[in-house]
Amino acid sequence: MNDSMEFSEIQDHDYIPLISPEDEDAMHREKAPEILPILPLRNTVLFPGVVIPITVGRDKSIRLINEAHKSDKIIGVVSQNDADIEEPAPTDLNKVGTVATIMKMLKMPDGSTTVIIQGKKRFEWTEIMQETPFIKARIQEFDEKLSFATTEETKALQETMKELALKIIHQSPNIPSEAGFAIKNIESLSFLVNFVSSNMNSPVEDKQMLLEITDLKERAEKVLEFMHRELKMLELKNDIQSKVKVDIDRQQREYFLHQQMKQIQEELGNNPIQEEIAAKKAKAELKKWSEDVRKVFDRELRKLERMNPQGAEYSVQSNYVDLMLDLPWDHCSGDNFNLKHAQEILDRDHYGLEKVKERIIEHLAVLKIKGDMKSPIICLYGPPGVGKTSLGKSIAEALGRKYVRMSLGGLRDEAEIRGHRRTYIGAMPGRIIHNIKKAGTSNPLFVLDEIDKLGKDHHGDPSSALLEVLDPAQNNSFSDNYLDVDYDLSRVMFIATCNSLSSIQPALRDRMEIIEVTGYTVEEKVEIAKRHLVPKHLEETGITSEQIAISDEVVERVVEEYTNESGVRGLEKRIGKLVRNRAKQMAMEEKFTKDISLDELPKVLGPSHEKDKYQGNDVAGVVTGLAWTPTGGDILFIETSLTKGKGKLTLTGNLGDVMKESAVLALEYLKAHSDQLGLDQEVFDKWNVHIHVPQGAIPKDGPSAGITLLTALASAFTQKKVKKFVAMTGEITLRGRVLPVGGIKEKILAAKRAGIKEIILSTRNKKDIEEINERYLKNLKFHYVDEMMEVIDHALLKEKVINPLKVA
Repeated sequence: MNDSMEFSEIQDHDYIPLISPEDEDAMHREKAPEILPILPLRNTVLFPGVVIPITVGRDKSIRLINEAHKSDKIIGVVSQNDADIEEPAPTDLNKVGTVATIMKMLKMPDGSTTVIIQGKKRFEWTEIMQETPFIKARIQEFDEKLSFATTEETKALQETMKELALKIIHQSPNIPSEAGFAIKNIESLSFLVNFVSSNMNSPVEDKQMLLEITDLKERAEKVLEFMHRELKMLELKNDIQSKVKVDIDRQQREYFLHQQMKQIQEELGNNPIQEEIAAKKAKAELKKWSEDVRKVFDRELRKLERMNPQGAEYSVQSNYVDLMLDLPWDHCSGDNFNLKHAQEILDRDHYGLEKVKERIIEHLAVLKIKGDMKSPIICLYGPPGVGKTSLGKSIAEALGRKYVRMSLGGLRDEAEIRGHRRTYIGAMPGRIIHNIKKAGTSNPLFVLDEIDKLGKDHHGDPSSALLEVLDPAQNNSFSDNYLDVDYDLSRVMFIATCNSLSSIQPALRDRMEIIEVTGYTVEEKVEIAKRHLVPKHLEETGITSEQIAISDEVVERVVEEYTNESGVRGLEKRIGKLVRNRAKQMAMEEKFTKDISLDELPKVLGPSHEKDKYQGNDVAGVVTGLAWTPTGGDILFIETSLTKGKGKLTLTGNLGDVMKESAVLALEYLKAHSDQLGLDQEVFDKWNVHIHVPQGAIPKDGPSAGITLLTALASAFTQKKVKKFVAMTGEITLRGRVLPVGGIKEKILAAKRAGIKEIILSTRNKKDIEEINERYLKNLKFHYVDEMMEVIDHALLKEKVINPLKVA
């Protein structure tokens, strides 16, 4: 069976007879036969007064229609519970149906029969009389109830339904205007409800439910509910279609406008897209690059030409082509091989740093002789403020190369080094390729600043990505994810800087040539201030040398009493403060003298910092040690005290595990060699030992305090004085050996600042002393030892302290 006839199916006024109330009353008065042939309908429900066409295809149904058409043309029409059942049994039919009259029967060309039927009144079948050749059933009429209070209520309900029906017809593009005329001319509320129920877009179950409602008012209100729902759905569909249509119209309009613009530009001969591509081709002709790179560029440019300029990927492809054109590839700047000029530049900008300068001059010398060599990868290692980063600029100027600096501090994403793949939105090349593009040459001086502060997270390990960059055997074919073409970095001179080697990945550290940049002596800092820092601040403030003079004596006082560092950053800040104070005096027209005096320093810089100085040898068990810190060298005091007890050892001062183990080693060595010190073995079981290192808020660790701890314990147990102005550093072993330690230059500078005159070291540290410039060693005496007993012999006097403990 066909679906129910909806508004869209109404084509002819013959199918919409306008039933008057009188006609409706006449239909209700007609007596229906007690037994009716039952025609099952699959997808529709017939309502009284409504005319619908149905297509009959089943054999039983065709036979029923033929026999009924020959007789009184009265049949019963009932909808099926399940439309999928081909041969319905009585149990598959609804109980309530409609008495119908066959108005017309048509034979179709495909052999099927189309029947036009009109509903008359409701019925309910009570008993099945036969099932073959078609179903016949006994029926009883299904009376309609009226529960309206007033005529006005009936009229209001009827007008509301008509308005809603007209709105639905207006919103639906498939319903012809004739349906609206039919709705307006229906006078009977009952027929209006039936007509709308039959034609609205609702499931068969809902229509069957409406057919079974006996009360007209209840049925009308239910129909209104369904109509409201259908109207909202239609409005929503139309709104969506309208938006889509507007968007499509706008896109089509823009497309046509762009096509017209393109045609006009071609006629005028100034198409900007074509001009842009032509400019790229012309630029590519002048590029110095390999044949492989040229093939890649030509392929990518052809791809760009085929793209729609309005497409989202056009700008991505254009940016990639521009990057290939902007990269220098085989273009290199010429090196300046005037070694004397290079030496002058390096000496002019930096005082000291002989090792670094010597390595740069060596590189230039080899380049001058050979003409070509892979650039070295140098790592400048040292405390903050000693000029590692600024040295890069001077080296670039000395070589005549472009200078590029890349800060690695806090870098955690590997893509920052290698770039992102072009499949990602907003993809960019890595910072290596980006900085090469910015430099404009393939052989710049590239400073990798703070390489020891690289991070690591779930995005990858940037230090591992740098392995390829900093390997001379691999970086001639560096692969950037965005560029996706091998780039030669072997001509780039990489200079890395770091404050600590321990945090650099071993494989990365192995690829670099480590040059230690140590701290400055007081004399060097005075010279740096005179040559660089004071002139810099005078230029920044606009003050001339006629208005201010800072003597060497003043600078030296500032270094010794207002700074405590290996570099000169703190010194630069203090000198800046002095110069700005003079600017303030001049601006406020205060009286001043040209020379900054020592008395002015506390007024301008505040009270001086009390620095650790040698504290004498009046107390047994107090020894001066030398330590290395990230900011340079420092001195530390090992304090030892004895109290009667059971030989317990207590260590305080925020000491690390290695330093604690050194203290245990020193004590055990003294116990094992007590006879050489003139001590009874039982002494160590009668006295508790407490070792403390001051400044407990600062963590301290490392093996270099071993001989200092040994000397402190030996002095405490023997109650002998320690030699005046002596400091020491060295690792100890259980066998009594003294091993070498690092950071010797920084420790020597710290010793000089503290007024130390003699230093005890391992014999194997002698080579470190020989590498240090003699001006650092002035007024210092060194004692080299191999055995721990030698340390005690050098450090302890035969004289006992005042009021010694009776330890023995």
